[in-house]
Amino acid sequence: MTKGKLLIVDDDVVLAERLAKSMEKRDFTVATAHTVEAGMEASKTFRPDFALLDMRLTDGSGLDLVAGIKKMMPECKVVIMTAYGNIATAVSAIKQGAVDYLPKPADADAIEQALLHKKTDHLPPPPANPMPADRIRWEHIQRIYEQCGRNVSETARRLQMHRRTLQRILAKYAPKENAEEGVEINEKS
Repeated sequence: MTKGKLLIVDDDVVLAERLAKSMEKRDFTVATAHTVEAGMEASKTFRPDFALLDMRLTDGSGLDLVAGIKKMMPECKVVIMTAYGNIATAVSAIKQGAVDYLPKPADADAIEQALLHKKTDHLPPPPANPMPADRIRWEHIQRIYEQCGRNVSETARRLQMHRRTLQRILAKYAPKENAEEGVEINEKS
């Protein structure tokens, strides 16, 4: 007996096919699409009970699909999956009708739990050696800086900080935690 019809929309064809196989093993009937347009078309013909949508697709946003799918099939449970997650997009996805929001890569068990809305009673244990907040901040700034083509002014605008403040941050060394001593040391990146 099938758990229901699942539509997977992801522009990473290999990932979509792997997820499809994994979810078929978990008794879902699966269809895949790789663009917003193909996802809308598939949702009209396939009429899914569940949808797993990538946030960023080549021709638009998975958020556009959430609204379209929920308009056609209000009972469809939608889960957004993205490698570019942030609080604003998570809130937007939930407001548009998604039941959950998962970071990429997510394993099939986590996807199934999100789709079937199974909440575990306990949280996983905290990591033994979590990344320090300074390091997380520095890596985020570096990622945006690279995405902006190493343009300081554009990066500062997107991060909503003063250009000179950003220049000072970029001139510093990357914070790194010494796992043995638990003490932060500086390392040139």
